[in-house]
Amino acid sequence: MQAPNDVLFILLGAIMVLAMHAGFAFLEVGTVRKKNQVNALVKIIVDFAISTIAYFFIGYAIAYNLDFFDTAPVLSENNGYSLVKFFFLLTFAAAIPAIVSGGIAERSKFNPQLIATFFIAGFVYPFFEGISWNGAYGIQSWLEHHFAYGFHDFAGSVVVHAVGGWIALAAVILLGPRHGRYGKRGEIFAHPPSNIPFLALGAWILTVGWFGFNVMSAQEIDGISGLVAVNSLMAMVGGILASLLVGKNDPGFVHNGPLAGLVAVCAGSDVMHPLGALMTGLIAGGLFVFTFTLTQNKWKIDDVLGVWPLHGLCGVWGGIAAGIFGSVALGGMGGVSLISQLIGTTLGISIAFIGGYVIYGLLKVIMGLRLSQEEEYEGADLSIHKISSTPNNE
Repeated sequence: MQAPNDVLFILLGAIMVLAMHAGFAFLEVGTVRKKNQVNALVKIIVDFAISTIAYFFIGYAIAYNLDFFDTAPVLSENNGYSLVKFFFLLTFAAAIPAIVSGGIAERSKFNPQLIATFFIAGFVYPFFEGISWNGAYGIQSWLEHHFAYGFHDFAGSVVVHAVGGWIALAAVILLGPRHGRYGKRGEIFAHPPSNIPFLALGAWILTVGWFGFNVMSAQEIDGISGLVAVNSLMAMVGGILASLLVGKNDPGFVHNGPLAGLVAVCAGSDVMHPLGALMTGLIAGGLFVFTFTLTQNKWKIDDVLGVWPLHGLCGVWGGIAAGIFGSVALGGMGGVSLISQLIGTTLGISIAFIGGYVIYGLLKVIMGLRLSQEEEYEGADLSIHKISSTPNNE
């Protein structure tokens, strides 16, 4: 039985992660061109609403086999702990469309994205969430039987971030680049961030909220660990320093650096030594800058916010890093298997990429994903073309 303290604990965690969605919004607002800033804000908040509906009615039941319509135990027992636990885990589920939003910004239609959000939060994400965090389909038991330990992802390096990043990659590939981003002869035309202060504000909101994301993944106050907090701090710092160095002082890279480190440390934040967390963050920060540049300039994948490098690849690194730096041999707490981490991570990104490709591929065929060239140049990446205002009757 959960005490009222547990209800308050996980509720505060839910509120902190909910606040992170403002970080996603301002990170996107600061990165996209000025004509798309309002559209980005609308898209993030509506995506959250759609995610809530999908996860409440479908997704949470898939992941945890809990029926909200069996009202007696759910609504009254344990001070409503089951309800606030749903709220907390919803904020994780809703992060997936927020991640995808940054990759497909500035040229995606609004309504198809809302439909995709419903299926991602209702089906794709909960399917892997149930495997990883609820032992569904016997995969964790199989890993434990063969490799001593199951797949370990304490706060979602793979379950949340890699899944979001690899779904975004599928969507970005199907959409294609923004008009004018690449020339016919291979030229690259940069679209620099429109507002560095907004980008920095988004990064700071995400960074602060991340301590709720990681620490409160314990879900009960008795499970709280200062190790998770310090490891999150060290990985954050490592990401900043590496992105500063590898990114040659670029402010966009510097403010994404802490996010790269925090993405990577989520999985093993409860089992790593702080030095292992620092190394995890250093590698993640450098990995983000290198792969962002590679995808944009060499592979010509127009991922506007770099969500595949940031969440997809740094999330993969986090899943693997938990198996490396969580080991006793490298100062960790143990209880992890590198082989299980590799298998679980591969399974997660496979489900994400295939699921994302199917959803966005069907939407592309049925109703189209992209704005017209004229709409894109006007900055109308929603079905909203004007901001209404109160008439001036003077």
